[in-house]
Amino acid sequence: MGVDFMRQHIVGDYIADFASRHGGLIIEVDGGYHSERKQQEDDERREHDLEQMGYHVMRFTNEEVLYDIDNVLQQIDEYFNE
Repeated sequence: MGVDFMRQHIVGDYIADFASRHGGLIIEVDGGYHSERKQQEDDERREHDLEQMGYHVMRFTNEEVLYDIDNVLQQIDEYFNE
């Protein structure tokens, strides 16, 4: 896609799984504990804070990345080509 991502990059008070400063995109890859209520609340707050800093956050599960990577890449590509 021609976009550089930094892995485990510090953004504000957070560490993003993957961040692209050029494209303003943060990609989070979530494990099973992200389905827990407390974690979902924390994730919502985190996403809001990151959006206030000018980033767009995309979330994918571990399973999506492992077993449906073509769909993940398509969604990322669509973000950059909107």
